[in-house]
Amino acid sequence: MKKKMKMESSSSDKRELWILIVYAIAFYSFVIQRSLRLSTDYHSQLYGLRSAWLSKFTRRSNDVSDAQWRNFRANLPILTIVFAIFGLAANAFRACFRFKARGMSFLWLFISFIYLTYLHGACIVFILAIALLNYLLVKIFARKKYFLLVLWSFNMFFLICNRVYEGYSFSIIGQQWAYLDNFRGTFRWHICFNFVVLRMISFGYDYHWADQDSRFDQEKHVHRCHICKSGKTCYHLLQERSVQDDKYSLSIYICYLVYAPLYLAGPIISFNAFASQLDVPQNNYSVRDVTWYGLRWVFSLLLMELMTHLFHYNAFAISGLWKQLSPMDVFIIGYGVLNFMWLKFFLIWRYFRFWSLICGIEAPENMPRCINNCHNLEGFWKNWHASYNKWLVRYMYIPLGGSQKKLLNVWVIFTFVAIWHDLEWKLLSWAWLTCLFFIPEMILKSTASALQVESALGQFVFRELSAVAGAVTITCLMVANLVGYVIGPSGINWLVSQFLQKEGLPVLGGMFVTFYVGTKLMFHIDDAKQRKYRSGL
Repeated sequence: MKKKMKMESSSSDKRELWILIVYAIAFYSFVIQRSLRLSTDYHSQLYGLRSAWLSKFTRRSNDVSDAQWRNFRANLPILTIVFAIFGLAANAFRACFRFKARGMSFLWLFISFIYLTYLHGACIVFILAIALLNYLLVKIFARKKYFLLVLWSFNMFFLICNRVYEGYSFSIIGQQWAYLDNFRGTFRWHICFNFVVLRMISFGYDYHWADQDSRFDQEKHVHRCHICKSGKTCYHLLQERSVQDDKYSLSIYICYLVYAPLYLAGPIISFNAFASQLDVPQNNYSVRDVTWYGLRWVFSLLLMELMTHLFHYNAFAISGLWKQLSPMDVFIIGYGVLNFMWLKFFLIWRYFRFWSLICGIEAPENMPRCINNCHNLEGFWKNWHASYNKWLVRYMYIPLGGSQKKLLNVWVIFTFVAIWHDLEWKLLSWAWLTCLFFIPEMILKSTASALQVESALGQFVFRELSAVAGAVTITCLMVANLVGYVIGPSGINWLVSQFLQKEGLPVLGGMFVTFYVGTKLMFHIDDAKQRKYRSGL
């Protein structure tokens, strides 16, 4: 009887999957067709379109309206040359002289200071001054009870002051140094320093915890972790395992802060993990794995080029033309902007991670899952800037009380995330909206964990309710990110009014059905992964 019920359930799941796939194909066909038409009809009114190498094939201009993507794309050739020279030099010296952590730190300091001189010119002085002050504070106060207050106060002070005073001026030191303001490099140092702040806090915490009894059970972890079982070393083990006292030296600390491959954009790596791999290079990725990783990045770059030539989503957002569109078109542009943003960060972060892997340092993957395969807020933030999420969990979420104070923690953490990105009201609005949207999800999860569903009907009802909750969450995510990165808090009323009018309500209903279908598809993907994992055990 049970076998018969299982077979019927499997057959029903397959039918459902095919219906979902057909709907998804129809949805994306419609979105692509409508996006092409919008980009054609409004071409002459859009800002940030330029002719590029694919233009002669597509007969369309390239959308380079996003400043971050435009700068990265324009500097890609010189970055790749620097990438190749630095990578070859570091690996050659490591192989020839058998450098360990101390030797590699001096080598990378030399390489990184060449890189930073080009980027920031004389402003390296500001970076080193703040970094040295932080090092002294850590070494002096790390064993004190109030150390964490000192560490956070110091770093938050400079995080805010750097932005308020726009990286300072040399004239504040004295008029005799004012001429150095003519040698500030090609890139604003205080923008990059946001990442340096995270590294300085990581160093402080890891040094503070080094002499304490660790709650991390290494033997238990190795027994459970399939990576460590295979003879390799996973990132979690590298992060949680304290390094020897001699690794907390000034040279390794400064090297960690300005390590060239990860300096500009991350991914973010903890001090413990960095110092360990500076001593013994990563062994999780073979030469073949790294090569394939690089080729996949090239394929993703080609996809981005095709996307920005055919669909001018970001140009619509920059030009403000989304206010002239129908609710359906606003939804399509908003959805397209979020996918563009995901692919942009995916390419930038993977580029620098690829560089770091070649040089022997494995950093966490920042975008391990596609944006269209996340149906809850917690899963989304674990897979969007994932290395930052790991940092937040280790250095903020757990010290603040973890899951026991989750409802309070998310407000503190997301406020910090907004301030860390920039001092803008729209980012704070994005942060607080995200926190508000977290509340119903946390209530649903706690209710679900309290209920023990065993019957087939109960499981069906629970899965359907979860799909509905997923559709609501995706809608909330879209609203929060559009407010934070496109329309700003002033555009909320306009957005809501557009979708609550007669023309907008059917679109709102269609959005909800589409996100419901998308959530159900994600469930099937997760089920397939679990079956594959179980069959591999």
